[in-house]
Amino acid sequence: MTLDDAAALADGSHRLALGGRRAFVKLRRARPADFFAAEARGLAALAATRSVRVPDVLAVWRHGIALEDLGNGVATPAAWERAGRGLAALHRVRRERFGFEAPGWCGDSPQDNTPDADGFRFFVERRLLPQARRAFDAGLLGRADLERVHAVCGRLRERLPDRPPVLVHGDLWLGNLHVCGDGGVALIDAGAAHAGWAESDLAMAILFGEPPGVFFDAYAEAAGIDREWRSRAPLYNLYHLLNHLNLFGAGYLGAVRSVLAYRA
Repeated sequence: MTLDDAAALADGSHRLALGGRRAFVKLRRARPADFFAAEARGLAALAATRSVRVPDVLAVWRHGIALEDLGNGVATPAAWERAGRGLAALHRVRRERFGFEAPGWCGDSPQDNTPDADGFRFFVERRLLPQARRAFDAGLLGRADLERVHAVCGRLRERLPDRPPVLVHGDLWLGNLHVCGDGGVALIDAGAAHAGWAESDLAMAILFGEPPGVFFDAYAEAAGIDREWRSRAPLYNLYHLLNHLNLFGAGYLGAVRSVLAYRA
């Protein structure tokens, strides 16, 4: 099949032969023009570090992307260990400022990556408050909820460590740690990649299920992290919970409020 043939397929996901390679093609014509371009940029940034496995980008269209087909398999403990060390290596890639050279997407939500030297201000103004205001405007958050979000924002410097900007995946839930056909682990769906806090990736990795313990053990051994990061995870994940509230509705309101009640 040619690139033109692939681009003409129906919306959805397709596995096919493309230019002599097995390809995984995603097509969504209703998405904005930069949606798949952001995914390609994120994958390119991760690939350039040579720290983690990501699929090759074979083609990008306004309404779709063709990726190397990694297949599906079962990971061994050794593969999860390699993935943990790889993530630690990714998080050693320092950036001068938080953000990214272009806007991104976290799921179907646009993500403002305007660079900022201050990580706390970046997290408040580019992540938490835009999601909270969007939810409030849509009637998904009440005014008291919004005030609690502002209260959390005002105390972030007391509750989170002041860490440098490093390259992060940005949406590292368990499903984006993809187990390939050969048993290796790759990072996929990188439209949210940016320079942020390393702990934010770890936090997202335990929000909806989590990888085996050997993944985190290998990461900790390679990175020398503060093992108290799990206690801070709800603060980082407030962004993702607000995003899920906006994308999927009131079923996530209880999870948002549990973080706000504990942390406000």
